Amino acid sequence: MPALAEFVLAGRRVDTDPSWIRVVVDAELWQAVTGHLAENAWTLLGLWGDPPYVHMAVLDEPAAQMAVISLECPDGRFPSVGQRHPPAIRLERAIWDLFGLEPMGIPDVRPWLDHGRWGQHHPLGRCEPALGMEPYAFLPVEGESLHQIAVGPVHAGIIEPGHFRFTANGETVVRLEARLGYVHRGLEGLMAGADPGHAGRLAGRASGDSTVAYACALARAVETALGVKVPFRATWLRALMLELERLANHLGDIGAICNDASFALMHAQTGVLRERVLRACGRAFGHRLMMDRVVPGGVAVDPDGDAVEILASLVAEIQMAFPPLIELYDNTASLQDRTVATGVLNPALARQFGAGGFIGRASGRRFDARRAFGDGPYRMLSFDVPVLGEGDVNARVWIRIREVEQSLSLIGQILERLPDGPIRIEIPRRAGEGLSLVEGFRGDILAWVRLDAEGRVARGHLRDPSWFQWPLLEAAIEGNIVADFPLCNKSFNCSYAGHDL
Repeated sequence: MPALAEFVLAGRRVDTDPSWIRVVVDAELWQAVTGHLAENAWTLLGLWGDPPYVHMAVLDEPAAQMAVISLECPDGRFPSVGQRHPPAIRLERAIWDLFGLEPMGIPDVRPWLDHGRWGQHHPLGRCEPALGMEPYAFLPVEGESLHQIAVGPVHAGIIEPGHFRFTANGETVVRLEARLGYVHRGLEGLMAGADPGHAGRLAGRASGDSTVAYACALARAVETALGVKVPFRATWLRALMLELERLANHLGDIGAICNDASFALMHAQTGVLRERVLRACGRAFGHRLMMDRVVPGGVAVDPDGDAVEILASLVAEIQMAFPPLIELYDNTASLQDRTVATGVLNPALARQFGAGGFIGRASGRRFDARRAFGDGPYRMLSFDVPVLGEGDVNARVWIRIREVEQSLSLIGQILERLPDGPIRIEIPRRAGEGLSLVEGFRGDILAWVRLDAEGRVARGHLRDPSWFQWPLLEAAIEGNIVADFPLCNKSFNCSYAGHDL
């Protein structure tokens, strides 16, 4: 397996923070990197446009090394990565939609984010007038006794929009194809020209259930670009908020999965615990979701002594209430009958797509950005990264369960060791380029920024874990019955808004 740090020396190195590498390459080296991705030597972290360049972020997992590979596209075209590495296909379709940079040789040329509603094509690039668009062409299906079921984009519950096209033989799903992009808000365009503080607010709204993780990712990218270190207490408070966010979401997901298996009792009980977490967060940080509490340069709110006591009491309460619920889950045969061996994700696919979070770890992929790239607190705290190999709904529930336990432990450790000191510094106004990878509750979130001479965001890019998880849901549902889709879907719990930008 080639070492990423050595391989990219063949390109032209761009000066960056030592935590990551950026090199400008030619088409030949670009395709060589694509080949290593196709061989699973490295992991694709992201792919985005920045005319006249296209950038590809890759990860060397054993070395915990990230690099951004940049290719200039003077003619507006670049060799497709997706032609040899399928996880890149949807990212390349988005690049074509937004920037007008054409991936040559891409297997799927259909629009992805552009639904023909913007009034223009390639709004962040060539910005051409929209002349109409053909209806979206779902993949053709052939075979006897097959029928199609269209679901969404509007759903029965208060959830985000997405369209799912099922092809089934009786009740058995033969193929699922998702159509996303309905929640596109133009975040990258809104970031351009913004000061880092406003860009952080935008990032915190990319996917509201991961507002802390996104804000941390953007803030750390800005801080890396400027070469500044935030106060020690601020890094610990960020870790505290990240674990509280993870705890609340996992508690909600565990109950919601059980609810989709018609076991409403777990949903009610875990819902109570999630509400306890949100109320404690509201008391400690002034906002239930802790939105806008992480800012470039540190954090915006410093919890007082009473707030720390409330959080400590919260940990003690959940540590007492949670184990009986898990015993109930494990000993309810009708529930296990729905979750065990349902929606199995092949470990090889999880590895190929670099699936993060509970989806990857339930299918044997051990990567956790807290271990590889976590800042000071995570290097000083004790925690395990649970991994299972079954890859089914049940495994994804158990990974969440174990992560709840680990988050409770981490919150307790942070509260006991929380250092004193300032919580924020003023960041300088100058040019720079930064990259960060932060472990949200769904998995790793990538943030990249380039700042201009006045310290404003010239270009920013955010990549949600769901970009690499949505395609895996399509694979995992094959061979299951249509009625199990809500259960499989909730066990993945991919973000619509985070994906749609």
